[in-house]
Amino acid sequence: MPHLSVVIPVYKAADCLAELSNRLVSALETITTDFECILIEDCGGDDSWEIICDIAKSDPRFKGIQFSRNFGQHYGITAGLDYCSGDWVIVMDCDLQDRPEEIPNLYHKALEGFEVVLGRRKNRQDNTRKRLSSHLFFKLFNYLTDMNYDPKVGNFRIISRKVANNCKNIRENLRFFPGMIEWMGFPTTTIDVNHAQRSSGETSYTLGKLLELATDTIIAYSDKPLRLSIRLGFSIAALALFFGSGLLIYATFFNVPIMGWSSLIVSVYFLGGVIIANLGIIGIYLSKTFDESKKRPLYIINATTFTHE
Repeated sequence: MPHLSVVIPVYKAADCLAELSNRLVSALETITTDFECILIEDCGGDDSWEIICDIAKSDPRFKGIQFSRNFGQHYGITAGLDYCSGDWVIVMDCDLQDRPEEIPNLYHKALEGFEVVLGRRKNRQDNTRKRLSSHLFFKLFNYLTDMNYDPKVGNFRIISRKVANNCKNIRENLRFFPGMIEWMGFPTTTIDVNHAQRSSGETSYTLGKLLELATDTIIAYSDKPLRLSIRLGFSIAALALFFGSGLLIYATFFNVPIMGWSSLIVSVYFLGGVIIANLGIIGIYLSKTFDESKKRPLYIINATTFTHE
């Protein structure tokens, strides 16, 4: 068993993999030479897998896994955790915004008695669109899950073997790695790390994809949307009762005729929209429950650079 494992999902990173591997070796060897780096190629369509194979041939401490199709970043992390065996596991992104040179800082902080050490990006080097979409994602996520997740914390962290083993036991279809670690509740601390500019390409997380991830994650970790829809229903019913009582009083005591065809139609359409929206929320939960009931594998591996028993 190696002392350190590094898990890195890879997507369209052909331009930075060589630099990433060199910097990883330099940073990790300041701690130990007994390490492994697992690179999970998520079918980005470039030359990433060929480069990973070349790196693995030149240094057997690097191991490659290629998915059969694009499954997503958090499924890549899941595969890495399934196949890694280190006493400590570092999870990071492949685009060099998570600096390998910060790994010793995470490791030494973990030795103070923490099972999880998070890297908090103190000077986030993302463009305005990425920061805005990330801010909206975590605002929505924190509100609907009742968590208090720091938007400056990404995937970059170190976890103990105990945490990694427990994370492997969570096999639900909806994957959000930071949420799973937060949910487990092991002793956790945060340190500030430097955040670098993206070395090449653009992020694959658009605002739409972040909102989709937020929806899936909220469904996996909270039933608050259902509870909010119930509150909305009761609020509308109370408002309708109050308005109807007022009309009845006017008609009975002041002889005011009840008129308003337009207001009636608007009310019907409004209530119809609310009902359809609530049914949609319930439908989403049922759909995800259906997906979980299939018990399909979380990912499918097409090729590896190593043999694993």
